[in-house]
Amino acid sequence: METLLETPVRLTESAVKEIKRLMNEPAPDQGEYLRIGVKGGGCSGLSYVLGFDKKEDDDQVYDMEGIPVIVKTAHSIYLFGIVVNFDSGLNARGFTFTNPNASTTCGCGSSFAV
Repeated sequence: METLLETPVRLTESAVKEIKRLMNEPAPDQGEYLRIGVKGGGCSGLSYVLGFDKKEDDDQVYDMEGIPVIVKTAHSIYLFGIVVNFDSGLNARGFTFTNPNASTTCGCGSSFAV
């Protein structure tokens, strides 16, 4: 596995813990890499992608706290500097993204524009 030194994304301690928990659960067709990316859509223009997937030719591979992460080379410009967190509180539960590059974000925090 090719590993690069500087990662475009940072995972918080709680995100690492939850991702490792998910990696250890049996799941059919679960890829061996965690994909972090973007796709067109959402109320602000771009939405975040976070899920397990298989590596493709245009993916960059990173090791984040022992988690093999893949990011499309073209997506790095949208993702550089973001922080992925996992909230487990009563009012908010799930993965959240803090993107310093976003010029606008939607109210739910799942889409953004640059």
